[in-house]
Amino acid sequence: MTPTPGYIAILGAGESGVGAAILAKKQGWEIFVSDFGKVKERFANELNELGVEWEQGKHSEDRILEAKLIVKSPGIPDTAPLILKAIAKGIPVISEIEFAGYYNTAKTICVTGSNGKTTTTLLLYHILKKGGLNVGLGGNVGDSFAKQVAEKDFDYYVLELSSFQLDGMYDFKVDIALLMNITPDHLDRYDNKMENYIASKFRITQNQTEDDWFIYNFDDPNISEIISKGDFKAKFAPFSLTEPQEVGGYINSNEQITININDQFTMSIHDLALKGKHNAQNSLASGIASRILEIRKESVRESLSDFVNVEHRLEFVAKVHGIEFINDSKATNVNSTWFALESMDKPTVWIVGGVDKGNDYSELYELVKDKVKAIVCLGKDNDKIKQAFGSITTEIYEASSAMEAVAYGYRLARKEETVLLSPACASFDLFENYEERGNEFKKAVRSL
Repeated sequence: MTPTPGYIAILGAGESGVGAAILAKKQGWEIFVSDFGKVKERFANELNELGVEWEQGKHSEDRILEAKLIVKSPGIPDTAPLILKAIAKGIPVISEIEFAGYYNTAKTICVTGSNGKTTTTLLLYHILKKGGLNVGLGGNVGDSFAKQVAEKDFDYYVLELSSFQLDGMYDFKVDIALLMNITPDHLDRYDNKMENYIASKFRITQNQTEDDWFIYNFDDPNISEIISKGDFKAKFAPFSLTEPQEVGGYINSNEQITININDQFTMSIHDLALKGKHNAQNSLASGIASRILEIRKESVRESLSDFVNVEHRLEFVAKVHGIEFINDSKATNVNSTWFALESMDKPTVWIVGGVDKGNDYSELYELVKDKVKAIVCLGKDNDKIKQAFGSITTEIYEASSAMEAVAYGYRLARKEETVLLSPACASFDLFENYEERGNEFKKAVRSL
C-alpha cells in the first residue's frame, strides 16, 4: 500500500539514502536526511543539487521523530535507541528497497543468502541483459534501487538483498526469489540466535503468490527444515549438486548442469566460467531464473561460459614466477573461505585474519590439512587463528600489512602453487573495508 506523501526522515546519506531522497522528492515528500557520520562529497553534492535539507555528524532526534515515515540505512541496527523511540511512537521504519517498492512497476528477481549472493546477482544480471531484457541491477550492488525507480524505466530488476535490507521490508513482493544458502553470519545483529537470522532470510518469500517462483538450495539443511514446515504459496524450483530435480536444476552423473524449466537445458560444468562447487550452485540458480524468464538456451549457455567474476571474489590477480595470487578479500566469514579453499587445486599459502565475528574455524580443518602448506595471519590479534590451526601446521606467520603478507606468500609458495587472500574475517582492524584490503593486496602483488 503506497503511503500518501508527507514528511519523511532518511537516516544515512550513502548510496541507498541519497537514492531514497531522489525518489521521495519526485513523489512529493518533504525530506530531511540525517547521517551520524561524515557524508562523502559525492553524496553531499547530490543532496545539495536536490535542494533537500540534510545534516551530518549527528541525528537531530526531535526532527526525525516528527516524521510520518523513516527510511533507514541497513547499517543502522533495529536496536539503535533512535529506532526504538520511532517504533514506540508508531512511526514506520523501512528500508530503501521497501520505499522503492511502493513506486516500482517492474518485475523483481531478488537474491539472498549468506554467501554467493553477489556473484549470483551479477551473473543473473549478465544473462538477462545479454538475453535482451531491459534490466536494472540494484540492492547491495549497482546503483540505488530507489534512484533507478525514480529515473529509469526498466522492465526487470535483479536485486541483491542482505538480511538487514529484508528486515526493513514488509509489503515488498518478490516475483522470483533466490535463496542461495544459510550459514552463521551477522549473528550479533540477531541476538546470537541462528533461528532469527534464518527467519530474516526467509522474508524474501513473505508476500509471494501462486504466480511467483522460489528458487532455493535443496542441499542446505537450514533451508530444507523451514521448507518442510512452511506454508509457501510460490512455485518451487530447487537446485542441488546431487539430487535430480523434476522442476529446478541439478548436476547429473555426467558432470552436466541440468535445468528442468519449460524443457530441459544441459551444459558441461567444465564449460562454466566460474569454477568450484559453490559456483556450480550460483550457475544453477541463475540458469533456473533465466529459463523461468524464457531466455533462450543458447544465450544462457553463452552467458554462463563468458561471465567475468566480481572484484575481490576469487579474483585472479597475477602469476609471478609461476606463483598464482588470488584475491578473495570479500570472504568475511568462515563459510565464504570454505568455498574458496574448496576450489583450490594446488598447494596454497593462505592469508587469513582481521576482525573475528565469533568464527568457528573447525569446519576448515579438513580443507586446511588437505590444501594449505602455510598460513599467513593478516590482523592485529591472531591468537585465535594460531590456536585453531597450530596443531595442523607449524608454518604460521604473522603480518601487519598487505605488503608484508604478500612478501611472506611469495617466499613460501613455489612455482605452480597459489597464494590466496581469503580472510574469513572483517577488515576493520587494519583497513577501512574489504575493498581497501583487496586493493592493497593487489597493489602488493603487482609490486613484486
